[in-house]
Amino acid sequence: MKYLAFLWAPLLLLGMGCSKEERPQSEIDEEVIEAYLAENQLTAERHSSGLYYIIDEPGSGGSPNINSEVQVRYKGYLLDGSVFDQTQGNGTAIFFLRNVIQGWQIGIPLLKKAGKGRLFIPSGLAYGPFDRPGIPANSVLIFEVELVNFQ
Repeated sequence: MKYLAFLWAPLLLLGMGCSKEERPQSEIDEEVIEAYLAENQLTAERHSSGLYYIIDEPGSGGSPNINSEVQVRYKGYLLDGSVFDQTQGNGTAIFFLRNVIQGWQIGIPLLKKAGKGRLFIPSGLAYGPFDRPGIPANSVLIFEVELVNFQ
């Protein structure tokens, strides 16, 4: 009987650990993005990274790469519409693409100079499980972006 207890205890613990399967955050984000797009009657392309995007105005000329310094206008918000960051008025932000979140590193090169688009960025390509000012952990981010210039 003692031996039977030793056999059952690990099986019981294993069963308790497996009873609640956790879905990967990437699956949750994809589901949330697809629901948002459907609810707002938007048709977006899906990049192999999991980023969704809509090119509103493609722009012209070449596209930036990871080493480019880009000049953009943008508005960043959560799925509930809460704006957490944006350029002011006609102002722009200038930065090296390699210094920003992966979602931008992937999404901005999809635009050409003077191009405009919307990026639907899963949390894994943004800030992941970390809180940021105005951005809760595991948040899907939406950015409206205009690529003003790059070099």
